[in-house]
Amino acid sequence: MSVHDSHPTRNNNSHAFTEPSHGHHLADDLPLISAQLLQRRRALAWLGSTTAGSALLLAGCGGGGSDGSSLAGLTSTTAASSGTTTSSTSSSSGSTTTSTSSSSSCTALPGETAGPYPADGTNSSSGATSDVLTASGIVRSDIRSSFISTTTQAPGVLTTLTLTLVNTNSSCAPLAGYAIYLWHCDRDGNYSLYTAAAESYLRGVQVTDANGQVTFTTIFPGCYAGRWPHMHFEVFASLATATTGRNAVLTSQLAMPSAACSAVYPYATGYTTSVNNFAAVSLTTDNVFSDNTAAQIAAMTPAMTGSITAGYTATATIGIAR
Repeated sequence: MSVHDSHPTRNNNSHAFTEPSHGHHLADDLPLISAQLLQRRRALAWLGSTTAGSALLLAGCGGGGSDGSSLAGLTSTTAASSGTTTSSTSSSSGSTTTSTSSSSSCTALPGETAGPYPADGTNSSSGATSDVLTASGIVRSDIRSSFISTTTQAPGVLTTLTLTLVNTNSSCAPLAGYAIYLWHCDRDGNYSLYTAAAESYLRGVQVTDANGQVTFTTIFPGCYAGRWPHMHFEVFASLATATTGRNAVLTSQLAMPSAACSAVYPYATGYTTSVNNFAAVSLTTDNVFSDNTAAQIAAMTPAMTGSITAGYTATATIGIAR
């Protein structure tokens, strides 16, 4: 509701107060002075009642105080009902801080394609079946280095990712003893064992603890043409069954937060090609994420805080129905 103040109008061709004529003796002026005083008292009384009425009108229309508490309450309610909150600050100095959080903590994640570079025994690379899951050393937390034929460390912005696996059929109870296989591209958009054939970095398996959690130390992935920046993962019922992607109880992907991508790609060393690639894609046009619901996208997007220089810390909850 909009309230406009009302003011008396003045006719520019006549004055609101006309100077009265008067005589030359005190006796002649006394009646005129009394009349003027009475007129001014009535004007002041009218002005006071009008001001009070305007204040009541404002109060009746729900006008907030100087702190805008009414509007703040509405904004807070609206934000809470959306289920997600995002905040970010970007700086070319490298002290970028980005955070994205989701209240969709127990959403069952949809199954997604493993893509052409899973190295999980379901496809081939250079004419041979590629299955890193059976390689010695695949169970590891720090996945930045190659571990098969070289020890090359993938360069990029440090990222520590903690995943929490929960059962959506049991009040989000944590699932312990499950194996999670994580893999993603390097900062140039290449995948080890495929487009970076000599390397085996940015792949690893961890087993969930009593809290259903695993933690990976990795780098922020680059953005290659045609895809929203992402990470792949597969969930297995146990480490013993994590020998081929065909045994996975869930194969899906994580979408990197937009604010973090905007903070990293233009300013971090080595991500130059990601800048234009990222500018050309969106979650609504991506061929993997575009058909998911808002709740699913929120759950598939890790909460992320940190900076280019200090590294990023990310968390996500993986909901599966067991």
